[in-house]
Amino acid sequence: MSLSPAPLPYQRDLEVTEADEAETDEALREALVGISRTVARDEGHAYRSVHAKSHGLLRGRLTVAPGLAPELAQGLCAQPAEYEAVVRLSSTPGDLLDDGVSTPRGLALKLLDVPGERLPGTEADTTQDFLMVNGPVFSAPTAKRFLQTVKLLAATTDKAPHAKKVLSAALRGLESLVEKAGGESATLKALGGHPATHILGETFFTQVPVLWGPYMAKLSLAPLSPELKALTDQPIELKGHPHALRDVVHQHFAGQGGTWVLRVQLCTDLEAMPIEDASVEWPEDVSPWHTVATLTLPPQDSWPEARAEAMDDGLSFSPWHGLAAHRPIGSIMRVRKAAYQAAAAFRTGHNGVALAEPRSPQGVAG
Repeated sequence: MSLSPAPLPYQRDLEVTEADEAETDEALREALVGISRTVARDEGHAYRSVHAKSHGLLRGRLTVAPGLAPELAQGLCAQPAEYEAVVRLSSTPGDLLDDGVSTPRGLALKLLDVPGERLPGTEADTTQDFLMVNGPVFSAPTAKRFLQTVKLLAATTDKAPHAKKVLSAALRGLESLVEKAGGESATLKALGGHPATHILGETFFTQVPVLWGPYMAKLSLAPLSPELKALTDQPIELKGHPHALRDVVHQHFAGQGGTWVLRVQLCTDLEAMPIEDASVEWPEDVSPWHTVATLTLPPQDSWPEARAEAMDDGLSFSPWHGLAAHRPIGSIMRVRKAAYQAAAAFRTGHNGVALAEPRSPQGVAG
């Protein structure tokens, strides 16, 4: 049975190149590598330019649902299948901050042995990556505005970590007041005002669109199993616990696992669901979320040293690792491609580690 309302087909002219986008692309590469260079100088080791700090490094399986509507049965979901999955939980900054500086949380998903036509430059690989953050909209509408945000992060990297903790506590108080009034501030959260809550209860979003076969979509991972739903908005103690998020993830997976649903929201109205403005939330009353798969992570050690080294040093995540059927679209996605490649090249070059896409779970140690 087909979906109603019907999703709109992708057309090339829906993507509009920004003025000076090539210059934005180059400047973004310089800014991201600059963040990594600053952290490498201070830490003696290079980390990711954004989402530097890991909170959990996990393995599991993604199971595609049977009987999907034709519009949903696209790309990796074209038919019922199971894929080995690698998951990395993180925070957004490029420096290794105490968790007392509470910022948005990220989830990077890498699926292994995914068949299909590949994106240019990944023809030798078999992985599919999706990068998500625990909020439905991106922090900037366009690539140029995204560059401004990254430049601000670069200017404040490794500046007054104690002051950042004090500011974060104050911002969390302000965000709490905003939420009690029925609102939410992405800006307050991004600056360090994210509520002190459990990361495993979060719902994660790609925030920016990708192709879904001939259509356009955003993706989301939402808690499904009761043990994860119970953690949604659950307070955790950050003060005196510099790795609080890593600790609670480790504690959870030591005794139990969890299941998330992978959902797709197809573009059905270009006015309400723009492609080139990532700061606009696509309304669910215009196009609802549809479940296409489940992600299951069994009980495990979420922080084995061998896996931490393999994933944090030798593995990269990019929305441009994957199938042509899931090509990233929009200006923010376009400039991410070269910038993420440059940042990964600096990180692996500085650390003397080879970068390779895994072909089996054994390709990720631990």
